[in-house]
Amino acid sequence: MNFVTIPIIVLIIFIIISGLFTVKQQTAAIIERFGKFQSIRHSGLQLKIPLVDRVAGRLSLKIQQLDVIIETKTLDDVFVRLKVSVQYRVISEKVYDAFYKLDYPHEQITSYVFDVVRAEVPKMKLDDVFVKKDDIALAVKAELNDAMLDYGFDIIKTLVTDIDPDAQVKAAMNRINASDREKTAAQYEGDAQRILIVEKAKAEAESKRLQGQGIADQRREIARGLEESVEVLNRVGINSQEASALIVVTQHYDTLQSLGEETNSNLILLPNAPQAGSNMLNDMVASFAASNQIGEAMKAQKKKQAEDNE
Repeated sequence: MNFVTIPIIVLIIFIIISGLFTVKQQTAAIIERFGKFQSIRHSGLQLKIPLVDRVAGRLSLKIQQLDVIIETKTLDDVFVRLKVSVQYRVISEKVYDAFYKLDYPHEQITSYVFDVVRAEVPKMKLDDVFVKKDDIALAVKAELNDAMLDYGFDIIKTLVTDIDPDAQVKAAMNRINASDREKTAAQYEGDAQRILIVEKAKAEAESKRLQGQGIADQRREIARGLEESVEVLNRVGINSQEASALIVVTQHYDTLQSLGEETNSNLILLPNAPQAGSNMLNDMVASFAASNQIGEAMKAQKKKQAEDNE
């Protein structure tokens, strides 16, 4: 082998190697021959004619995402920035259209997103933009699907991922939200206080009812006890008036004894002479008699007035 054949062999090996190339998974390679489209090659080891064919470009068939930030104005004259994320992919059957029909697909998609968003958002108030962001995304997807399908692009999904109003507007919205929550909290606190007051009043009413019932039962038993005491005294020859006086005196001294045993009681002045019980009984009887006389007089007066009116 001479020195001339060695360079020729190396050149042949280099030319053969240059005709081999690989295509990654989920990727399409466009082959041109003398500047003219020749074929589309997919994943794996591929062969092209050296010095004649060339790889003009490669397109990813994976789902890609393009984030577009748009600033526009709402119906209530609030400037807002929206971030729209467009998920798309190249249709494997339309790699030719995707490669040759559009030079800059990102710019094309961005232009359509701007056009749709700036047509939809000015129709809405700021609150509606937050509520109807899915409607905006669907409108963008519908417009992009119709426009980009002919170019070999399939729009998978569009998402409105961020809505950012002006800082002063956000501060005002936060104040409104805080005020509404404070109002709701105040209403709940008022309802709770009202319930507490009502329940407390019900408890006090029930307590007083039971207390009154207890006092009535106590007085009923006291009256029954006094009646039995009077009957017992009558059997031994003591008349009713004397028995009543004796009972009153006994109750009077029991009261004095109870007050004397209580160290924390307030000062109360009561007569302590032996005839004090009898005097109290006479006074009570006299007051009851006077009350009965007054009641009878009032009834007679009302009766006379009724007769005069007739």
